[in-house]
Amino acid sequence: MEAWAAHLELVPMLLGEMVYEPGGQLQHVFFPTTAIVSLHYVMTSGASSESSSVGNEGVIGISLFMGGDTTPSSAVVQTTGHAYRLERRLVKQEFERAGLVQRLLLRYTQALITQVAQTAVCNRHHSLEQQLCRWLLLTLDRIPSRELMMTQELIASTLGVRREGITEAAGKLQRAGYIRYRRGHISILERSGLETHACECYGVVKKEWGRLLSDVRM
Repeated sequence: MEAWAAHLELVPMLLGEMVYEPGGQLQHVFFPTTAIVSLHYVMTSGASSESSSVGNEGVIGISLFMGGDTTPSSAVVQTTGHAYRLERRLVKQEFERAGLVQRLLLRYTQALITQVAQTAVCNRHHSLEQQLCRWLLLTLDRIPSRELMMTQELIASTLGVRREGITEAAGKLQRAGYIRYRRGHISILERSGLETHACECYGVVKKEWGRLLSDVRM
């Protein structure tokens, strides 16, 4: 913090904003405070799905300090909020000192890899209702309220499914009394119900975050 404090810039992150595009060279890393950013892979057809998401536990732009500089994925703001922006030169300098910052960023990268792998398995083997519960719980863990501003279209794009599927899955959760949905707004009424209906993937990811980042104050 002593090295970075004067250089951290708090910036707004608006819903749908593109933080970086496929193949573009990253000039900054971002540390979200209240925003959540979705990492997507976009097919040539235009279809896309989320591989992972980043909130106040993490950093956007790991390819910058991992040595790749660019990535074939894109990063899009999923939940409006703010993030601290830091110039790439400062991040790389501190990372290459091989001190505490490097160890912490590598631990975070391992946790992110776990989330990517678990998302891939979840999308292949679990029902859409289970996937939606997992996604809602991961989002809830990163925001201070139980109110989500999110359209069904955006959720469908994030999960890589048809909007009709999200409508059906959300309807089941609403009839069960776990959520209340109106256009563009989701209220979580009973978190324990979502946890009961979520697949094992949510617990695996949360446990790994805790194991690797439990000593980090967020």
